[in-house]
Amino acid sequence: MSQSREDKEVELTSPPFDTVSALAFSPTNPNHLLVASWDTSLRLYDVQQDAQGQKAKFDHKAAVLDCAFSDGRHAFSGGLDTWVREFDLESQNVNHLGQHDETISQVVFSKDSNSLITGSFDRTVRAWDPRSPTPLIGKLTFPERVYQMDVGGNNLVVGMAGRQFHIYDVRKLKEGEQPLQRRESSLKYMTRSLACMADGKGYATGSVEGRIAVEYFDPSPEAQSQKYAFKCHRQTSKGEDHVWPVNALAFHPVHNTFASAGGDGTVSIWDHSAKKRLRQYPKYQMSVQDVAFNCDGSLLAIGVGYGWEQGAEKAGSSVGTARVYVRGLGDEVKRLNKS
Repeated sequence: MSQSREDKEVELTSPPFDTVSALAFSPTNPNHLLVASWDTSLRLYDVQQDAQGQKAKFDHKAAVLDCAFSDGRHAFSGGLDTWVREFDLESQNVNHLGQHDETISQVVFSKDSNSLITGSFDRTVRAWDPRSPTPLIGKLTFPERVYQMDVGGNNLVVGMAGRQFHIYDVRKLKEGEQPLQRRESSLKYMTRSLACMADGKGYATGSVEGRIAVEYFDPSPEAQSQKYAFKCHRQTSKGEDHVWPVNALAFHPVHNTFASAGGDGTVSIWDHSAKKRLRQYPKYQMSVQDVAFNCDGSLLAIGVGYGWEQGAEKAGSSVGTARVYVRGLGDEVKRLNKS
């Protein structure tokens, strides 16, 4: 890794060739980081010990859109080539678990159900047991394409086109199962990002129009009265308000604060219970595409590169612009009021 702008931040020395699509830290090793990219690769880094940065690289037939760990040894990917892949990170063996009919947009692993869950533009969510000789163990069909997905405790939140959300019990993902809740987004414009709270009580969503909504699973009027939305990732220049998409959200595993990443090239830390921004880090040169906290909450990975909000004319010049930064964290991620 090479030293970057601040003492607390380093840049990986061998980043992907094209825009970062997803980041995921190991649930057991705080220094092992997966980076998925539009350059058709999934890369594993040891962000502390490996001087060359990269420990392993797995090539795909098309862009990789998402990735996840199950434990410290096994990881998964999905993307434009529609295959669900499992990787043994020690032996570097690859296992094809199955396939969707169209692009896989989301890959999450549920610790509570010990299953892999994938979402796709084919309007299905599928559950997999990687240990089984017949890995596909569940399939749900949706009215729209699946754009976002995350797990909080036993709750699976599925975000679809049309600003729709369905919430399921991850232990009940059999065909025909009805959602626990159906919701419409609190935000007026298309959902761009989704993350569940570390305490399992709710989730946050971000839109293409620079807003974040904080939601709670408990359907009671008391709990629902606590939800709110706010503006962010906006800049005023020469009297004009420039609005950027909220590309990614991630909750801190210890303090339950969260990070937001925007097309404006900034990353902010928020205390949703106090409704305050705790910190905004120095601006990056390009759009921030994803962020991820490591398992003990001491590091934040930041994936930077071309985003479509920068205009289609810049897409061809995006190769070679991707960067991955890893920032050491301090008190700025702690809640203001811990009561």
